[in-house]
Amino acid sequence: MPETDYQAIFRGALDRLHGERRYRVFADIERIAGRFPAARWRQPDGSSREITVWCSNDYLGMGQHPAVVQALTETARRCGVGAGGTRNIAGTTSPLVDLERELADLHGKEAALVFTSGYVSNQTGIATLARLIPHCLILSDAYNHNSMIEGVRQSGCEKKIFRHNDLGHLEALLREAGARPKLIVFESVYSMDGDVAPIGAICDLAERYGALTYIDEVHAVGLYGPRGAGIAERDGVMHRLDVIEGTLAKGFGVVGGYISGTAAMCDAVRSHAPGFIFTTALPPAIAAAASASIRHLKRSGAEREAHQRQAARTKAALAAAGLPVRATETHIVPVMVGDAERCKAAADRLLERHGIYIQPINYPTVPRGTERLRITPTPFHDEAQIARLTEALLEVWQALDLPRAGTPVVEAAA
Repeated sequence: MPETDYQAIFRGALDRLHGERRYRVFADIERIAGRFPAARWRQPDGSSREITVWCSNDYLGMGQHPAVVQALTETARRCGVGAGGTRNIAGTTSPLVDLERELADLHGKEAALVFTSGYVSNQTGIATLARLIPHCLILSDAYNHNSMIEGVRQSGCEKKIFRHNDLGHLEALLREAGARPKLIVFESVYSMDGDVAPIGAICDLAERYGALTYIDEVHAVGLYGPRGAGIAERDGVMHRLDVIEGTLAKGFGVVGGYISGTAAMCDAVRSHAPGFIFTTALPPAIAAAASASIRHLKRSGAEREAHQRQAARTKAALAAAGLPVRATETHIVPVMVGDAERCKAAADRLLERHGIYIQPINYPTVPRGTERLRITPTPFHDEAQIARLTEALLEVWQALDLPRAGTPVVEAAA
């Protein structure tokens, strides 16, 4: 019997990625406490140099906030490092219970349930909720994140994809579905284009056609609304949403994910979700750090105001320089390249020549032909750093002859 060459299979899979110019290279960086967004980049030869990170999802720098660091270190000294088990077996610690109360309060819901990541909270949350609803039809926005797509797929339920933010298409699908149970899943801020869902109008349709709503606010919690609860809070529609999902790893600067809603819904997911039941809980120190971040941002709007100000200044500087910045109403700043290989080359040149780290965003994260550099300004990127970024991008664009503002972007078939 011929033997299977397993290593050849793995090499072939990698070769295909290289051939499509989709192979990803990770930058080995170490953040410098107290000097965000500065980091050290360890190069292949083992040497290191200081760089400025312009693509972090720690949008407000809360991962280095003194109150957050203090909560983590004090709790680690008191409770140790690990959680000690799953939530069902020794892992439901007091700091984790307190965190779920903070999150329920943040979103004005009866309860919240914490998962090990935002990916898991979507994947297992959507799948479990839909499976619990007999004959459920899931209506999913075409631009939803992979974690949501996987949750829909793993539910085993029938699904319909509505065109991105297209209320007419969504209503047509709702009307066609009739009286059967329906779940609408969508995001508030779409992280690659930086656009925002018409949340209130989607809630109107959900109420008219008897559907539940599930919103992903991962790129909005901490960043928008009077207490940092997200776009739905900012727009005054948070109470109309059935399930609000978020992350602790972006605006709040720690790690973990969650859903919030009614006590019955959260308890049903807690009792039936494999991705919750069969995995180790978040460590108490992480939970305490997340609670400290949430409590701070509930009270303080200074970080949000500075974040929006610096994002606007970055957009204005890049647009004034003639760079192809896609217009957004949020803190996401996409600079369009339109080719995977050239996007990677631009990122490499920025890092190697200018000490600026921006990860290239290529297919399948975005459609072919829309490759980009996704820039995420923070309150800590000052005017001098914005000026250096602008000059560096201009040098790269000229050196690589990349398209300037006004050049049409053509999306290739996926």
